[in-house]
Amino acid sequence: MSSSFTTSPRYMFTSESVTEGHPDKLCDQISDAILDAILEKDPYARVACETAVTNGLVMVMGEITTDSYVEIPQIVRGVVRDVGYTYPE
Repeated sequence: MSSSFTTSPRYMFTSESVTEGHPDKLCDQISDAILDAILEKDPYARVACETAVTNGLVMVMGEITTDSYVEIPQIVRGVVRDVGYTYPE
């Protein structure tokens, strides 16, 4: 008889917790700011926004369905500056 991972009496549970300053937190803040800006102009907009960051580069990708326009690069720069990344290095 076989058992699945979830029904097995022995399994390992793992999780990750990130703290302030972690790149995942920055990505979440950028995506949230874009979502907020779009919903402020169009409450019926549909937004599936993902963000990835590395040294000197922010990538925003996904799907946005709206009749409004927001300046995404300006929003990204504002969030990055607000969390304290003000120097290129």
